[in-house]
Amino acid sequence: MRKPRDIDAELAALQKRAKSLKALRTMQLGELVEALGADALPVEALAGVLLSALEQAEDKPEAIARWSERGQAFFQTKPKRKASRASHQAADGAPDA
Repeated sequence: MRKPRDIDAELAALQKRAKSLKALRTMQLGELVEALGADALPVEALAGVLLSALEQAEDKPEAIARWSERGQAFFQTKPKRKASRASHQAADGAPDA
């Protein structure tokens, strides 16, 4: 005879996994903001820029294609800031501030 499934445990595991994935996505978005240097902007300005981009994406769908090309070029040519920070920390022995 088959063992019955513990649906509650499976649901709890799925909810835990979803929460973990959401946290990872949030962290990656924060890293993206830092990599772009947008963390230097006030939070209100950054929110305004994103809202403007969303409005423009609704009005001009071709803008998304242009932004995607530009983003791909950024990631292909720009060294990651985290890597350079890590090398500076290793050389200096202290984190960059």
